[in-house]
Amino acid sequence: MSANQSATTGKLDNYFKLTARGTTVRKEMIAGLTTFLAMVYSVIVVPSMLGQAGFPHTAVFIATCLVAGFGSLLMGLWANLPMAIGCAISLTAFTAFSLVLGQHISVPVALGAVFLMGCLFTLFSLTGIRTWILKNIPIGIAHGAGIGIGLFLLLIAANSVGLVVKNPLAGLPVAMGEFTSFSVLMSLAGLAAIFGLEKRKVPGGVLLVIIAISIIGLIFDPNVKYQGFFKMPQLGEEGLALLFAMDIKGALQPLVLPSVLALVMTAIFDATGTIRAVAGQANLLDKRGQIINGGKALTSDSVSSIFAGAIGAAPAAVYVESAAGTAAGGKTGLTATVVGILFLLILFLSPLSYLVPPYATAPALMYVGLLMLGNVTKLDFSDFVDAMSGMVCAVFIVLTCNIVTGIMLGFGCLVIGRIFAGEWRKLNIGTVLIAIALVAFYAGHWAI
Repeated sequence: MSANQSATTGKLDNYFKLTARGTTVRKEMIAGLTTFLAMVYSVIVVPSMLGQAGFPHTAVFIATCLVAGFGSLLMGLWANLPMAIGCAISLTAFTAFSLVLGQHISVPVALGAVFLMGCLFTLFSLTGIRTWILKNIPIGIAHGAGIGIGLFLLLIAANSVGLVVKNPLAGLPVAMGEFTSFSVLMSLAGLAAIFGLEKRKVPGGVLLVIIAISIIGLIFDPNVKYQGFFKMPQLGEEGLALLFAMDIKGALQPLVLPSVLALVMTAIFDATGTIRAVAGQANLLDKRGQIINGGKALTSDSVSSIFAGAIGAAPAAVYVESAAGTAAGGKTGLTATVVGILFLLILFLSPLSYLVPPYATAPALMYVGLLMLGNVTKLDFSDFVDAMSGMVCAVFIVLTCNIVTGIMLGFGCLVIGRIFAGEWRKLNIGTVLIAIALVAFYAGHWAI
């Protein structure tokens, strides 16, 4: 290693505290690339979803890349955590299908709602409301959220390659897909390969599998085509069509405000639960079980939503796929910084994003999902009500495909269970208030 390389490594070590957290520049680089490959699908999925609601595709593609770049760099350089930020798929669906298509809200007003949601979200983060919520999530529900998100990841990954599909017959919601299809076989083979490589502690094993399957897909799958390497982003009138296009005044109308609050409530528990789960996966919790630099992490994703509304994208949040990077060894903000840089580069290398098919990243997501099921061992069944409430949270996250719903049901079961068990003294006011707020929010949502 040259003197310049050694000096650079030393600066990175000091800034990101690599040695203190037991990692290296190489591990962080691999973890960042792994996370990027696991979530690069967002630059295809988000523009597609918003495009169905009338958003201009090119403008949304550019905005999606910029949000992921800005948010991940903020998380990496400021919060020093290995969590990547991007346009949240769940909140993208809410924006496209509920706000615009469902309530017939115009695109500028929808962006105004996203901007306002980001402002309220940031206010809650800066005033400590989100941190207060995080501290008042009971241990069982915190671990249950991790289990549920793991199961949710498994379902998403399995569905994306056709291993698990919607059941065409009445009575059951899902069924097994076409087992002999190329995508399913590649995904299962990749998952098994990851098991073997991780058992042998091969550095970057998850990333190697993603690259290998992408190459196999390029050779044998006619749907995976080399479409070039470099392409300048279209920054003309079409590419910047949504820049500062938000209609804040329109978003303050009485008919739109409930949707803004729904976005905020969903983001608070969805994103907060994800941050807690990924931090636990990376062992980035202090002696009190709180996230290291948790306040900065919470503020990073909320500020990213303000940025998203301003440039014309869906609300931002920490991606649960960040766990793919932590599984590959990421422990510091250098991982997120690498992700941010790669998302900015994808503006110029957009053709390469089509070389990583879903069945190349699915094994990584399924592996991470399985790892997160290890949270079951952290449930304390000597505290039966707490543990079972955590299990309710986990199971209903995957059954409803909604992280917030699972957390709401877990809180409700915990409070009612404590009362019926004669353990009401174990409840604190924070837990009770959160439970009441969540149940009231859902009751009001369904009453509308």
